[in-house]
Amino acid sequence: MPSKRRLRWAVLPAGVAATAVILTGCTTQQLHGFLPGFTDDGQAATNNTDMVASLWVNSWIVLLAVGIVTWALMLWAMVVYRRRKSDTGLPVQLRYNMPIEIFYTVVPLILVLGFFAFTARDQTILQTVDENPDVTITAIGKQWSWDFEYNGTDADGSDTVWTMGVQAQTDAEGNVDTDALPTLYLPVNESVTINLQSRDVIHSFWIIDFLYKKDMYIGKDNSWSFTPTREGTYAGKCAELCGEYHSMMLFQVKVVSDEEYEAYLDSLRAAGQTGDIQQAYDRLDNQPGTGATTAEGDE
Repeated sequence: MPSKRRLRWAVLPAGVAATAVILTGCTTQQLHGFLPGFTDDGQAATNNTDMVASLWVNSWIVLLAVGIVTWALMLWAMVVYRRRKSDTGLPVQLRYNMPIEIFYTVVPLILVLGFFAFTARDQTILQTVDENPDVTITAIGKQWSWDFEYNGTDADGSDTVWTMGVQAQTDAEGNVDTDALPTLYLPVNESVTINLQSRDVIHSFWIIDFLYKKDMYIGKDNSWSFTPTREGTYAGKCAELCGEYHSMMLFQVKVVSDEEYEAYLDSLRAAGQTGDIQQAYDRLDNQPGTGATTAEGDE
């Protein structure tokens, strides 16, 4: 008969092999922790989306493993050391067990340091701003919509173009008209830096499928650099409670080919939407619902 120790070592690779077989049967959505941002064939929305998903999934794997071991030990202790009918008096009192105490002190410390190290590494990558991006855009949050400036290369800003938005418009049944939402255009496979500004209160710029969001403050501009890697239309919203109609502060992102992106900028120039709009007005004259209008404020 094989010894128990040999059986334990035989079970370990068998368990790993079984886990690998199970994972091969998972869908793309399951392998990425049910996060958005991926197509059925696993193509990510940006150059950083897969990194964020990996941190999420691997963290859950470690946490589930710790949970399973903890629950198994609890169940084992409850079964093995349960009080039996023949027991009398108090059970044997144990003062301490040095190896166990060292174990449950060192292992959690290693886990915490590991989570910190991997999170800090990915966060540094996500928050590093590209100093020479292919495209620079300024996104301006306001109650309760968005303006987008596509910055040019001329020092006087004369080749900058812009578009202004209004809050989400709804029909009588409450359905949002997506065609009327502010739309941000991005060229696929081009490095992008978005400078984030607020006109009034704290907002948060969140493109859901990109798996990242960044806050916008008065008096402090934030920036976010990334590269869109897949053409398509993506939903965006404000992720910071910013007032009465926060839920209507929606926008959409269209990642398009370079030719379509340049054609869109040309259409804005043809419409006379050039120059700097940052001080065009401070807020919307909000009339939530279909037919909302805008009005200029102080310069």
